Amino acid sequence: MTTQVDQNVSTAKNNTPINVLNSNLAGQNPPQTYAHLQSTNWSPEKSASLYGINNWGNGYFRVNSAGNVSVSPTGANGAQIDLHELTQELQDRGIRVPIMVRFPDIIKERVQLLYSCFQKAFVDHNYKGEYCGVYPIKVNQQRHLVQELVKFGKNCNLGLECGSKPELLVVLSLMNTPNGVIICNGFKDTEYIETALLAQKLGRQVIIVVDRKDELKIITDVAAKLNMRPKIGFRAKLNTQGAGKWVDSAGAKSKFGLTAVEIVEGVEFLKSKGMLDCLELLHYHIGSQVPSIQSIKSSLKEAARFYTELHAMGAQPKFIDVGGGLGVDYDGSGSSDSSVNYSEQEYANDVVSTIQILCDEKNVPHPNIITESGRALVAHHSILIFNVMGVNNLYRQKPPMEATKKDPSIMQEMSYIFDKLTPENINECFNDLMQSKSEVLNLFTYGVLSLTQRAWCESMHFAIATKMLELGRITPDCEDIVEQLRVELCDTYFCNFSVFQSVPDSWAVGQLFPIMPIHKLQEEPYHEATIADLTCDSDGKIEKFIDTESGEVKKTLRVHPFKEGEAYYMGIFLTGAYQEILGDLHNLFGDTDAVHISIHDSGYTVDHYVPGDTVTEVLSYVQYGRAEMVDSVRQYTEESIANGNITKLEAKSLIKHYEEGLSGYTYLEEME
Repeated sequence: MTTQVDQNVSTAKNNTPINVLNSNLAGQNPPQTYAHLQSTNWSPEKSASLYGINNWGNGYFRVNSAGNVSVSPTGANGAQIDLHELTQELQDRGIRVPIMVRFPDIIKERVQLLYSCFQKAFVDHNYKGEYCGVYPIKVNQQRHLVQELVKFGKNCNLGLECGSKPELLVVLSLMNTPNGVIICNGFKDTEYIETALLAQKLGRQVIIVVDRKDELKIITDVAAKLNMRPKIGFRAKLNTQGAGKWVDSAGAKSKFGLTAVEIVEGVEFLKSKGMLDCLELLHYHIGSQVPSIQSIKSSLKEAARFYTELHAMGAQPKFIDVGGGLGVDYDGSGSSDSSVNYSEQEYANDVVSTIQILCDEKNVPHPNIITESGRALVAHHSILIFNVMGVNNLYRQKPPMEATKKDPSIMQEMSYIFDKLTPENINECFNDLMQSKSEVLNLFTYGVLSLTQRAWCESMHFAIATKMLELGRITPDCEDIVEQLRVELCDTYFCNFSVFQSVPDSWAVGQLFPIMPIHKLQEEPYHEATIADLTCDSDGKIEKFIDTESGEVKKTLRVHPFKEGEAYYMGIFLTGAYQEILGDLHNLFGDTDAVHISIHDSGYTVDHYVPGDTVTEVLSYVQYGRAEMVDSVRQYTEESIANGNITKLEAKSLIKHYEEGLSGYTYLEEME
């Protein structure tokens, strides 16, 4: 399938402005009663600044002149694909939202970028070793993705890393790069080790890393049985830790690795076996998504000392594997755990120069450098695109009917607050509003207020808060009030995806991902919202977003007003690392539809379409059989027909809907 890439998209017409004080009634556009905040000169450029896309987009993503997000898979100067147009065209082909859209050309560009950074660092520092990039498939084991990495990495000698027996089997079936290295990590049994050693006889450069001291004897015993010389690596348990959300995966208390004592004992053991020459690699790991280059440099110094000391003890390892940790700038700030304070070139320069200096001090040959950068290679290539299904709106454009002298005093007081509120007394009225909120709850609890009266008070509270928010935004020194009210009045946008399936790190560790609308960006997004998914879990929401102005995390996202009957699409970007693999089946929401899009001068092609899970497929994962379920429901309908509770025609309709539901998408589908 080929589609023309629109290089000259015309600017869309602005819609008629809608006042921020929208009615909570679906489909109603209220009159403009308070300060109108929508800018009359909004532009795609302002949207780009608001969402920080030019910071975290890394040249791959931008806002085009039509007010849509576009992607440039081959880099900032390459051809662009309009994501909103692409979404429409994919749906025309029968591909359903939510859609995971993957761009293999971005992977190719990332592989070449990292390779070229190290080559430049080697030249600049007169480094004598070679660079061997390795992709850890745990980051994303999707077959098409790994195949593309192997294909694009052949000219760069890109290898693969496996951390389990199943991953080893995957790697052996896909990896055929002549000079590529296969690194075997993780917990290993005899079968795992024997398979790895036999793979060496196929001509593969397989290095088995000793993560636990007990593994070393198994390796030597199996190698003796097979009459071969294994390639062995030692994983050092450094004292130095990284930084960021995954800092605890490294350091002295890390799950894997050998202590200094165990490394010395391992060297002596290999000497006793006459196999010290089999020790070819020193490995370490300081955690994923390391935000600070200082942490990386500190770990390099400690690891390089381990490497030079191995040479001093008579070993002659050829490789130093610096592990993962090369981060991705998720928020564009350069200063948070979801960002990095270094570039890919700075990373390569520091790795090379630190190892070179310490090796030269001890007159040790420069080792070949292996990196296990997974996140940095694949995070950018994948985007989740989804539609908004509905909204919970707390804005009140006007107050309820004014309280009378016969109403409880709290109602009269709240009417007075609304009437007297001005920019000059906004602080006083804010304190009164907070006090009235607490008082209303107490009065209702003790039976003084009826339910109808409580409802009136809630409605008036939101009307006051809405008016106060609008006044506060144009009044000096009201930032704290505005922030508190902005969060209290924010909309909840109910969206067609599952946090637990598509962005589990957002839920599990508070990882920030860039989130923004993919269209309408020529209009000002003047509503504040949080994102809620389809699951019935209260944790199925996103309430942390990138604040491009302060660099801090904010609790709401600027969005456009949702209109019933009008599609509104949003995207979660940089989801290519870990998210699909870590995703679970909460509420039985399965994999989304996925497509692989390649760009050409004449347009783009849909290289692969991977259908998302059907309900039947998801149910099979939890041991439900379609035939048994349908038969069970049929029996229930027959009983109900016999009892006169349902007609035969109604029973037929129920069975039809039931079977269609089992064959359908686990996500919500728009009616055609």
